[in-house]
Amino acid sequence: MVKLASAREFRTYGPGFSRNRYEYINAGLYLFATIVLTCGFAAQLSSEPRSGLVLLLLALALIIIVNVHDLVGHLAGIDFRLSLMEFDLQLALVEFAVPLIQALGSLLSFLGILFLFIQEEKKYGYFKLEKHALNMLVAGPILWLLGSIHNSCQIYERADGHVQILQQSVNVPFLMASLSFTLSALLNYYEHYGQSHHGLHLLCRTWIWLGIVGSFLLFIGGLANVVKVFKMQQLVGLLRLEKLRGGAHERLINEREGQLPLILEDHTRINRHAEDNLGVPVPRPTPTPYKDVLLGNT
Repeated sequence: MVKLASAREFRTYGPGFSRNRYEYINAGLYLFATIVLTCGFAAQLSSEPRSGLVLLLLALALIIIVNVHDLVGHLAGIDFRLSLMEFDLQLALVEFAVPLIQALGSLLSFLGILFLFIQEEKKYGYFKLEKHALNMLVAGPILWLLGSIHNSCQIYERADGHVQILQQSVNVPFLMASLSFTLSALLNYYEHYGQSHHGLHLLCRTWIWLGIVGSFLLFIGGLANVVKVFKMQQLVGLLRLEKLRGGAHERLINEREGQLPLILEDHTRINRHAEDNLGVPVPRPTPTPYKDVLLGNT
């Protein structure tokens, strides 16, 4: 249910000059999804609880779209070069893993709600779906909690204090919301374990109220995310954002420009000159990372 909150500068949410507009749409769509989610849980307390299930399905579908967009936006920022994850571990554990895990968790919860909705509509003949629905309603929030933990474990080496405050204002509500959803799912599963309830009776009051609390926390986090995106877009060049680490940034720039690092260019030029004078092929040196060269000079 959480979305990615990253302070990286290589994100690309859309083509050309429209990338900023698409990032605003991403943040606004997630904020709208949290409002629909809150209304869906609140509708479970009304006389028409099935309408609440429809709202929950709509909200979960929007959250899946937002997380997939986050994943594509950050992979497009590195030209889909997954090999760079070997050099920057946070790229794999945060920018890649968080939206993927959150999308999978939202998909499981979507299927769980859908199975309950089908059983409620058909009444009979779909009781086997209820067991799967309860399991999915537990597995989904657990994945959200895992993604929230990954989202919170970001390392800041270059970002200034203002960016870190904006990040925490998003991550803390998201983590608390994931804890609320996970607790509600576990309590709901424990309450109905071994009992013969069907349809909407599988969703206890505790699940509904904790769901409302979690949705409200997601709304707070989504609102803080809109502010963060606005600040990052308006203060371009004034806020220091995080780059790729471990030499991944330099490798990405060199691959985009189609150039070799300067050290390799010097070796290539010297070897080519020696071959022309002596007529004997000179063995090529193995590439040496910049970090190793600097450490060797000290």
